[in-house]
Amino acid sequence: MRNTLEQLERLADGAVTLIDGAWVPSGSGRTREVLDPANGERVGIVPEMDAADVDRAVEAAHAAFGAWRTTTAKERSVLLRRWHDLIGVHLDALAALLTAEQGKPLAEAANELRQSQAYIEFFAEECRRLTGETIPANTNDRRLLVQREPLGVVGVIAPWNFPAAMIARKAAAALAAGCTVVVKPAAETPLSALALAVLAEAAGIPAGVLNVVTGRGGEIGAAITAHPLVRKISFTGSTPTGKRLARESAETLKHLSLELGGSAPLIVFDDADVELAVRGALASKFRNAGQTCVATNRIFVQRGVAEEFTRRLAEEAARLSVGPGTEAGVQIGPLINEGAAAAVREMLETARAQGATVLTGGERLAGAFVQPAVVADVSDDMELVRAEIFGPIAPVSVFDDAEEAIRRANATPYGLSAYFYTTDYRRIVRVSEALEFGMVGVNETLTTTEVAPFGGIKDSGYGREGSHYGLEEYTQLKFVCIGGL
Repeated sequence: MRNTLEQLERLADGAVTLIDGAWVPSGSGRTREVLDPANGERVGIVPEMDAADVDRAVEAAHAAFGAWRTTTAKERSVLLRRWHDLIGVHLDALAALLTAEQGKPLAEAANELRQSQAYIEFFAEECRRLTGETIPANTNDRRLLVQREPLGVVGVIAPWNFPAAMIARKAAAALAAGCTVVVKPAAETPLSALALAVLAEAAGIPAGVLNVVTGRGGEIGAAITAHPLVRKISFTGSTPTGKRLARESAETLKHLSLELGGSAPLIVFDDADVELAVRGALASKFRNAGQTCVATNRIFVQRGVAEEFTRRLAEEAARLSVGPGTEAGVQIGPLINEGAAAAVREMLETARAQGATVLTGGERLAGAFVQPAVVADVSDDMELVRAEIFGPIAPVSVFDDAEEAIRRANATPYGLSAYFYTTDYRRIVRVSEALEFGMVGVNETLTTTEVAPFGGIKDSGYGREGSHYGLEEYTQLKFVCIGGL
């Protein structure tokens, strides 16, 4: 265990990554720095890899696939459970690393790692329940069987906003199904991925089964989509990038899971518990400084409670503490970089020029920090409402009836997540069915859990992660007809 801790401590300055069971530099020798978004200081250095490195990793994963797919579900379950346990042992060190490269408060980083554990534990258990079926035969001398088999090598392309949980959710499911994996972490946050790889290796996951390539997304992503041995890609990121990956993957007919952009509406009806709705809006909008794909992007409040809700939301947002994630009591860390902070601030200024009223916050602080803002008097044609904000701005507008709220909520190309608050049981059924989103939270905004399917529709992508549905995404069906009986 001590050796594992020492390896984690040396990780940031090693400029190496895990391929085929060895910690290696990039083939070119190039490296890139990882910066702390809170202060711009260097956190670590990692290899800057290219297509040749991707080929090396994919070949290793392909070579390991034959043996890994023949392991029993119990054997894979035991190894995944060890991985889960090691994350728990080193949780404090992992949280500090995650905060350093991503910026979120330490408490949020620790929660993300617990979520990572939850996904790994779930798939460790669920892989032992991955079953096929026997179909009643059309003749007496036949038996018709359907089996689930692992797809093969999986390319995991993860985002920077949840650099541990998204890798765990994807890679654990793939490994549980019997696939091997090549992980491409975001260029901004590769260290958490490498730390997870250290612990996977320590857990006994064999060489070549889990590999990590670090570097720029475009070059590495193109190499993964073009590689004929990669049979599936699981990607979380922007809609334009997801569409490009789909086009590039068409030539080799890869399986795809795409979890893309979102513009989540939150509807507060006049019979809602206003305090509960305010707490839900705060949790959804300002978690990770608003940098989540399921963050509330548009808040619609029925006229009867609009003044009360908006006032309470502004009061609570003004109390949120902003600062480096390592400081005690901080609730809002920096955005991922200064460019992101500038873009959010510009969006806010544009809305103000278009007639919106900033009730609280919005100030650009030093570096990549932005004060949480609540904005009223917004209209549906404003950029603030049409774009995915990805920052700590909560736009509020008023509606009169349920039909209007549903129409405006659905008026987006995205369809990832939606939320609404009401105490009318009839409205719960009707509105949840009418909303055109892959996930709907009723009187709840923190809906993500390892036991339920996560994913969207429309421009938010396709495929599901988490739950038994997420495990099945890494398998293919084989029909076996046994005749002559």
